Amino acid sequence: MNKPHLLSFMLILLLVSCKKEVTLVKIEGQRIEINDSFSSNSSIDDFVKPYREKINKDLDSVLCYSVDTYSKSDGDLNTAIGNFVADAVFELSNPVFKSRTGNDIDFVLLNHGGIRSVISKGNITTRTAYEVMPFENSIVVVGLKGQNIKDLLAYLTKAKRAHPISGLKIELDKNHEITESLINNLPIDYNKTYYVATNDYLYNGGDGMTFFQPNESSLSIDYKVRNILIDYFKKVDTINPIKDDRFTQKK
Repeated sequence: MNKPHLLSFMLILLLVSCKKEVTLVKIEGQRIEINDSFSSNSSIDDFVKPYREKINKDLDSVLCYSVDTYSKSDGDLNTAIGNFVADAVFELSNPVFKSRTGNDIDFVLLNHGGIRSVISKGNITTRTAYEVMPFENSIVVVGLKGQNIKDLLAYLTKAKRAHPISGLKIELDKNHEITESLINNLPIDYNKTYYVATNDYLYNGGDGMTFFQPNESSLSIDYKVRNILIDYFKKVDTINPIKDDRFTQKK
């Protein structure tokens, strides 16, 4: 068969085969362990080196100073590091939200598990922000009222974890019943819409926080929690967060 005829024959086979339904029968794979037996490629290393050095230089740039070491395990209902993160989100998210809507954020609710590292005593760098908040979560401001707020409070009451909050105050009795709950230092009006800043993971029901939906409104402000931390570190010289009375329980 000469080449033109061969090409025509192959084209016909291809067209016929394209019309047939193809069924995947099996996928096979092999686990390849990456260890010291693999030698590095010097040409690749040389190519990557300047980028690696630039990234490390940026990550290790000093932004501010921490007077102590702060961990999410240093409290039962509120922690210094959790308070710091929630307050930073409140402070830097509110101007963005207000410029777009004319409204203020009323309070912030984040999740205890979202904090992935301590803030160590000493210099705080950009790397610190990536270690504390390695996820790509962005802030969403949600309009909630009535039953949603009640469900939110019930969740926090039963959670027995120091989920970071700011602008919200809760006091429990020894039986974990709410004796006081305030928003902006005022009693909660369950007929009012409150604007709650959270992250997109929680907004979509993460950690069982299903009370964010349905809602009165929602707005993603395209501001990552990690970037908020970086921006906050840049604007202050020193951080010294504390545990306070925003979420307490009477003994």
